[in-house]
Amino acid sequence: MTADRGTPAGAAGGPVRHHPVMLREVLSYLAPRDGGIYLDASFGAGGHTQAILAAANCKVIALDRDRSAIVGGAGLVEAAKGRLVLAEERFSALDRIARDLGHGMLDGVLIDLGVSSMQLDQPERGFSFRRDGPLDMRMERTGLSAADVIREWPEAELARLFALLGEERRARAVARAVVEARKEKPIRRTLELAEIVRGVVRARPGEIDPATRSFQALRLLVNDELNELARALFAAERALKPGGRLVVIAFHSLEDRIVKTFLVARGRTLSPSRHRPEAAAPTPTFRLLTKKPAIPTPAEIEANPRARSAKLRAAERTDAAAREDDPLALLLVRYPSLEPSPRGR
Repeated sequence: MTADRGTPAGAAGGPVRHHPVMLREVLSYLAPRDGGIYLDASFGAGGHTQAILAAANCKVIALDRDRSAIVGGAGLVEAAKGRLVLAEERFSALDRIARDLGHGMLDGVLIDLGVSSMQLDQPERGFSFRRDGPLDMRMERTGLSAADVIREWPEAELARLFALLGEERRARAVARAVVEARKEKPIRRTLELAEIVRGVVRARPGEIDPATRSFQALRLLVNDELNELARALFAAERALKPGGRLVVIAFHSLEDRIVKTFLVARGRTLSPSRHRPEAAAPTPTFRLLTKKPAIPTPAEIEANPRARSAKLRAAERTDAAAREDDPLALLLVRYPSLEPSPRGR
């Protein structure tokens, strides 16, 4: 879950609304410089974008698949005086978008994953299990909603979903409770689903809310988030110039595992196969800047509790060509089908 992609104090233009997570670390690893071209792959409320613009006389391309975020950034575009372009796009296509805007190679890419505080704080979007709203969760407000999944999917597929994308230990019990509850009446509201989950998953003091993992699973599925992440990493490799920086902030183990696997594989020289010793070993395409992920300081967590699970990884692009036929395509996580199953409910 992304914490507070908002507008920082001290940057040019715009009110303070939220605190962008790990801002100091982002700027340190991204290292904005005058004349550079940077891409913020998840604009949100514009906090990171605004800080990048304030750090150097550079240009920023900022993407968000949520139209409300793009509309809300109009004032920042005006204040940036030609240094900022906003695009309503998914970040998996960031290399194409940069080319279309006349910027073939980038000096830096920031990917801040998950759901923004704006989305969490708007009950009508259906992301929060703490506020009542329609069970939606769609960032683009089109396609399959969380309510559709809860209404239509068979128990076995729901259990697999909660286990795979929510890492919920009691996935079968949650799925069974959902199916039993929907026999009585449709589950259309966030608090309705949250109470069903809390009825079978008990939390010890100090643990996360029992509904967290099930809501995470639904959100990741509805928005195809892990596949989007894997594609975005490949796109960043293609778009970054030698010396360009990639910075990724993840908020749970599924995201961080993909980022870590990608960067570790891209940052090492692979030995030729003993079955094909003549094959040339690929040259690393990234130099790791973080051997272990950077995490928020205790002071930041105290000021912004939503940052507590953040992990930041960074790497610098080498001059090696981007890899094309790559086994890391296996990282494209295979979800349960987005189409409702024809089997019995």
